Amino acid sequence: MSTPPIDQAHDAGHDEPVDENLPARDDLFANPGLEEHHWRPTDVDPKAEKRAERQVAALFALSALCTIGLLVAYVTIDSDDTVGDLGAQNLAFGLLLAGALLGIGIGIIQWARKLMADVEMVEYRHSAASSEEDRAATVQALADGLEESGIGRRPLVRNSLLGAVGLLGLPAIVFLRDLGPTNAQVVKNPPFIGSGLEHTVWKKGMRVVRDVVGTPIKASDLQIGDLVNAEPEALFNGGEDGEPLEGVALQVAKSKGAVVVVRMQPDEITPGKGRENWTVDGIICYSKICTHVGCPISLYERTTHHLLCPCHQSTFDLADSARVVFGPAARPLPQLALEVDSEGYLTAQADFDEPVGPSYWERG
Repeated sequence: MSTPPIDQAHDAGHDEPVDENLPARDDLFANPGLEEHHWRPTDVDPKAEKRAERQVAALFALSALCTIGLLVAYVTIDSDDTVGDLGAQNLAFGLLLAGALLGIGIGIIQWARKLMADVEMVEYRHSAASSEEDRAATVQALADGLEESGIGRRPLVRNSLLGAVGLLGLPAIVFLRDLGPTNAQVVKNPPFIGSGLEHTVWKKGMRVVRDVVGTPIKASDLQIGDLVNAEPEALFNGGEDGEPLEGVALQVAKSKGAVVVVRMQPDEITPGKGRENWTVDGIICYSKICTHVGCPISLYERTTHHLLCPCHQSTFDLADSARVVFGPAARPLPQLALEVDSEGYLTAQADFDEPVGPSYWERG
């Protein structure tokens, strides 16, 4: 294809009307810099065109086969199987999903390079606001582009693409099974202590221990203004049966049981209704999990008793039942009722009286 004249824009060999509002042609470049057009083999050889069409369809078919293989791997490979030091199931999922996505991606690239229209265009830069004629021309250009893509007259390519993309939705549906049972099912049959959305591992008499090291906290050791990141003792000493928490049970216990313990002057605390005896000499305890989207919180302003979430700046007043004073969080942090045991260590009076963390659809 030769270089189009400067006063014309070409699309598939059709001339576009010249805009009367354009400046005089003497003010424009005589040559926009287009090189001589070189025809592709698929433009001049019907056999090459058919061969390219089959190649694209084969790539889409390969993608579909990888997706089906992923579903088969999900059913046939046990989650405990390994290949060397790698999990066999995860390895299969990764390779097959990569193959499915690559097949579609490479197929679309080959389709664009070998089968879609290959023309040069010259367009003049207009003002930002387009006229109605330009808008109509744009809509027509989109329609022409859809026609030039060949999706209407190449059923083999179109159908193989739709099949490959459609099958990609199946793994997402199958993987939903791994999200586990619903909250209602967990309430009826809890698989481990603290499972479900409404409960944690905290229970009456469980000691509050320092995060990471697991040492219990004596009330007498805390000074005014101290903030301690803490966890339930069960993370270190095991659950109800004394066995150490491991795997999912340990991760769930960590994610929901984390708390912050703060000491302030007792007369600075405004207790919530029914919570008058939930503190010990000015020591108060709240969930560490933000009620917005679940980020861990520990940025404490000693003079204002404000606790700031680093993710979205939700701010809670710990002296006033962790009331939200700023940010997107919709509810105060859940409070853990404290007491001391015979040795003076801080312990929980019971589990939280409300779910910790962000809202969810079953929460009132």
